[in-house]
Amino acid sequence: MNFDTSHTVLCFDYGTKRIGVAYGSSFTGSGEILKEIPAQDGIPNWDTLETMIKEFKPDVLLTGLPLNMDDTENEMCLRARKFARRLHGRFGLPSWIWDERLSSDEAKRINPSDNYKKNAVDSLAAVIILESWFDNGAPQQIP
Repeated sequence: MNFDTSHTVLCFDYGTKRIGVAYGSSFTGSGEILKEIPAQDGIPNWDTLETMIKEFKPDVLLTGLPLNMDDTENEMCLRARKFARRLHGRFGLPSWIWDERLSSDEAKRINPSDNYKKNAVDSLAAVIILESWFDNGAPQQIP
């Protein structure tokens, strides 16, 4: 898959209680907030995810990786990686991870407009992760 043409991405800000979701296009390099998915100890309702994937038909799935400020990994990194692997295993789509450090802090600092729900911080963080990936890291070729 080549990013010379437009491709769509569903991005996830993984959490143990909620998973923020954003949708975006490599053509525009921007993302939009989607409804957060509740999770129980990090396990989402897989049927809800399947419905989103069928609706938005992404070419790529992207999960934020919450690295420590010193580039080391923590327990949440392990869980986010596992989530990304499960996405790939269940849906057969390329599943990438991207550094999400401080995305939730940035999302909390943004004064949401009327278009954003107050409790959509995790999905706003997913938009920030996605747009950062488009700006800095989206590979030219996706396997």
